[in-house]
Formats: sequence, structure tokens, C-alpha cells
Amino acid sequence: MGIIPDRYLKELFKGVRSKWAEHDARPMGGWLALSPLLVFLCVYLVSSVLANDFYKIPISASFLIASIYAIAICRGKTLEQRIAVFSDGAGNKNVLLMIWIFVLAGAFAATAKEIGAIDATVNLALRILPGKLLYAGLFLASCFISMSIGTSVGTIVALVPVAAGIAEELAAGGSTGVFSSPAFITAIIVGGSFFGDNLSFISDTTIAATRTQDVSMADKFNVNIRIVGPAAIVVTVIYILLGSSVAVSPEGGPIEWIRLIPYILVIALAISGMNVTAVLTIGLAVNAGIGLIGGSMDWTGFLQSIGSGISGMGDLIIVTMLAGGMLEVIRENGGIDFIVKGLTKGIKGRRGAELSIAALVSMANLCTANNTIAIITTGRIAKDITKRFGLDPRKTASILDTFSCLIQGLIPYGAQLLMAAGLAGISTITIISHLYYPFVMGAFALLAILFRLPRKYS
Repeated sequence: MGIIPDRYLKELFKGVRSKWAEHDARPMGGWLALSPLLVFLCVYLVSSVLANDFYKIPISASFLIASIYAIAICRGKTLEQRIAVFSDGAGNKNVLLMIWIFVLAGAFAATAKEIGAIDATVNLALRILPGKLLYAGLFLASCFISMSIGTSVGTIVALVPVAAGIAEELAAGGSTGVFSSPAFITAIIVGGSFFGDNLSFISDTTIAATRTQDVSMADKFNVNIRIVGPAAIVVTVIYILLGSSVAVSPEGGPIEWIRLIPYILVIALAISGMNVTAVLTIGLAVNAGIGLIGGSMDWTGFLQSIGSGISGMGDLIIVTMLAGGMLEVIRENGGIDFIVKGLTKGIKGRRGAELSIAALVSMANLCTANNTIAIITTGRIAKDITKRFGLDPRKTASILDTFSCLIQGLIPYGAQLLMAAGLAGISTITIISHLYYPFVMGAFALLAILFRLPRKYS
């Protein structure tokens, strides 16, 4: 066997490199460009099914694997260039601003809880509940509290134990039947929690929806309230009719009015149009003043609350950066253009474009069981569709938030339903069977798209 001369080896390797470079420079196919998303969904879903627990598998780990895969399949660039593209997406100014807001929101929520603002809000809501309007009062209380604190899970944690006690009191008073069961009372709280979560200025879903579409929170609120407000009114009327025979009125604890100031101030400043970072900073300062002067916490406790609040946002921050980087790689490879063309193929008007956005975020939420992540993942695609069809970005932000909250309220493996079921000692399926608000909200949101409502946003 002879030895191959060096010049032939050089020519051979030169040809191989040339063929590889030619292959590497060819445009990437649409499905291949989108495959990092499929990898993420497969890793998360398959792992969750195998573990029989959708919250045992960290979303950040699934995003990391998908991000590594996205960098690996990127063509026409060196490894350093691929990482640079990913870093540009992860460090995008909108992503970073969203992260700053998450940090401030976490700090505000934790310090507000530390000074007793949540307990004060719950006590106020329960104190004003009339007997025959018990169900409607509980629904409105959960709406108000979730809008104040910006989290459906926090509202559920605060009110579901109260709901369980109310169900026991109803049973002790002789009330029987499905409308006095723990599942029904718990479902009232869960439904109301999604109303506030969808509209709150400090909700992570609102933050994600507005930042991805570059609209102000006040503008998104003005559009959103016209869609979900009528739905909340219809559900309130339903609860008034169902509760007309109830005569039991629960009692709340003492109301410390000064501890309500942070939530009232945050809502008022946000509605006035002030920048959300300024609103949260002022709210944080007010929490500090109330806590330090009132003696409910010292300086060390205040700092510890801030730290725990920020830490609680840690996974969401990491996921936000990984999603931003991965989507930038997908965009660089033509995946965004491909999916926009696919979703808008055959669409001949704004109605179809809005329906495609609703379908996109709904599918993402079904797969991730996290409405904030669904919005972050699909926000950039929705923005491209909005530009292409001349949609109002305020309406797009509303659609993203509304439909993600709709799906989140209907999946039995969502954090809200799992938390509520655990606190009430019942199954998630029994809660879903008594949920009214998410279904009614979804119907009104769909009607708003089909009939192009609201017609005027300002």
C-alpha cells in the first residue's frame, strides 16, 4: 500500500473544505431554522411527561439545551460569531429593560408582603363583602387583589385558604350542593386572579406583552380593559344570580389602612402614565418608609426582602435572556420570516392576522404552561406580523396577554391551578369544571378580533 503524496492530501482537504463552505453558506431551510423551538418543546414536554410533573423540569434547563443546539446549527459563521449573535439577542435593550422591571417588581412585591400590605388588602376585601353577594364579592376581591399585587399565584396563595374556610362555613350553615363546594369557591378566586394578572401594571405578563410590542402599559390597559371588562361584568352578574340565596358573610381581620398605600399608589401612578421603573422604585421607597417607621421590619429585614424578591425572579430573568438569544439566532437564520409567512399565508386582512397571533401564543402556552414565557417566546414574531399587516401594537399586546392568560387558566398542569388545588385539597380538574371567567374572557377576546373591537383605542 503506497503513501499518498502531501500535495494530493492538500487538494483533497481543500475540496472537502470548499464543499463544506459551500454547504455552510447555503440558506438554512425554514424548518431547520425553527428547529431550536421544537427542541425546546420536545425536551420540556417529553421530560415533563416522563417525570409525570410539568413543574419538576426547569424551563431554563430546556432553554439552555435548545440554545446550545441553535448555536451549533447556525451556518456561515465561526463559533465566536454565532455566540455574538446569541449575545446580541440576550442583551437586546428591550430584554434588559424587561429584566430591570422584573427585578424591581420582585423587590416591590416581597417588601410589600413583608410590611403586611397583602394581609391588609385581603382584610379590606373581606370586610366589605355583603352576604347575598358573597360569590360576586369574592370574585371582585380577587380581581382587585391580583391587580394590586400583579400576580395570580400570589392572589391564589392569599385567598384560597380563605375560600376553603368560607366553603366550610357555608356547609356548617346548611348550604349544600355544587355551588357551596370547595371546588366552586376556589374557582371563583382563580378566575378573578387571572383578571388582575391580565391587567396589572406590575404583572410579568403585562410587562412582557408591552415591552415586546414597544407600547406603554397605559395604552395596553386602555385597550385590554375594553375587552376583558365586559367579560368580568358578565361573570359578576352570574355570581350575583348564583349567590342570591347565600346569607353567610365571612369576617376579615382588622384593616391597617396605612399598609394599603403602596398598592393604591402604584396603581394610581401607573395609570397616570409614569414610567413603570419609576413607579416601582417609588413603591419600593414607600414600602421601606412604612416598614421602617412602623417597626414591621428593620433595615436588615428590608434588604433581605429585596434580596428574596430579586431571587424569586432569577429563573424568569435567565429564561428571558436565553429566549432572547435563541430567538435572535432563529431570526438570523431566517426562521422568523419563515414562520411569519407560514402563519400569514392565505391571510387577507387584519382579522386573520390577529387570529394568527392569538393561535401562536395559545400554542406556545399549551407547550410551556407559563404565560409569561409564551409571550416572551412569541412576542417578536407577533411584532413582525403586526408590522406586516398594519395592526395596532396596543391591540397585539392585549391579544398576547389575554390569550396566554386564557390558556393558562384552562390547563390542569399550570402553576395557578396546581397551587389552588394543593391549598384547597382538591383536584385541578374539579376547579376547571367550575371556572367561568377564563371561558367568558376567551369568548369576548375572540369576538373582539372577529368584529374588530374596540374600534377606538383613545
